[in-house]
Amino acid sequence: MKYRNVCLEAISYTLPEEVVTSDQIEGRLEPLYRRLRLPEGRLELMTGIRQRRFWPPGMLPSQQSVATAEKAIRAAGLDRRDIGALIHGSVSRDYLEPATACAVHHRLGLSPNCLVYDVSNACLGLLSGVVQVANMIELGQIHAGIVVGTEDSRSLVESTIERLNSDHSLSRDDVKLAFASLTIGSASAAMLLVERKLSRTGNRLLGGIARAQTDHYRLCQGDVEEVGDHLGPLMWTDSEALLRQGVQAARATFAEFLATVGWDADAIDKTFSHQVGRAHRKLLLEALGLDPRIDYATLELLGNTGSVALPITTALGIENGHLQANDRVALLGIGSGINVLMLGVDWQRSPAESLHPLSSPHATVLQAVPNA
Repeated sequence: MKYRNVCLEAISYTLPEEVVTSDQIEGRLEPLYRRLRLPEGRLELMTGIRQRRFWPPGMLPSQQSVATAEKAIRAAGLDRRDIGALIHGSVSRDYLEPATACAVHHRLGLSPNCLVYDVSNACLGLLSGVVQVANMIELGQIHAGIVVGTEDSRSLVESTIERLNSDHSLSRDDVKLAFASLTIGSASAAMLLVERKLSRTGNRLLGGIARAQTDHYRLCQGDVEEVGDHLGPLMWTDSEALLRQGVQAARATFAEFLATVGWDADAIDKTFSHQVGRAHRKLLLEALGLDPRIDYATLELLGNTGSVALPITTALGIENGHLQANDRVALLGIGSGINVLMLGVDWQRSPAESLHPLSSPHATVLQAVPNA
């Protein structure tokens, strides 16, 4: 994939207010820990995740996605009539049908000519949506498009805690398969792309590469199962095998990625990767020969926020000055399946630093706001 006419104009995020620490989760697992004689503190020790956040009970993902997408549109100063595609890419959704994107589209007041649908690809949902929007812009089908998603981890963590405490048949090995579910956090993120002539930032999306190693699709599987006297989401993950095979898939993809965007590894100035855990981040960067100092991490405070993990980490990195003008930025996405998607961006500036008006015939100049 190579692009000449696509810019990554704005990345926005929204975070829940409720903070849940790993110590709090382990406190609720006291019956399990006592029964299996598990040492306290293992959750943070093994993952590096100190806390994660939860949305209020009963919140629909579309509610937060609307707020997050609105931030991106305002930050870019883009007339919403120029938005020709809206993709909702998170694992969490309002209902099986219609597409959650429909509710977001309606509440944003976007054009009836806007293409609207959901994309499901585990932790690569938003990045997959970015590729689809970029393709449409490059083909001249649309002027701009937005990819948004909201992950809600509360129900998965609650169901996992209930199952681990109530099912006395579970062994230590069984607990390992549920361990990754306790690292999941909630968050919302959006990425807005525009054709080059509309861009106020000049942040060109250069291209990227995708790789599927689907012989490992069974390593992480989530579904709705019976938990106590109700149905709830549960996920079973062979974390060690997924870590090993995911890093292997990333290594196999990286050389093709560099060739596609025309970089050497040493030419990469900054990186953002999917946020799984401390061990995953360390092994990934070592396998790709990348300096940890050029990477930005959020896993300690946000946990694994699924499909929004990489976008929200990028947004926070921008907000905190991790990126500078002329940085070559690598977005390193890995999701269960196993799928790898790596994208390269020639970074110039955030929307708040852009001063000249848009050239769109529909444009009404709005004051740019920070991606927060």
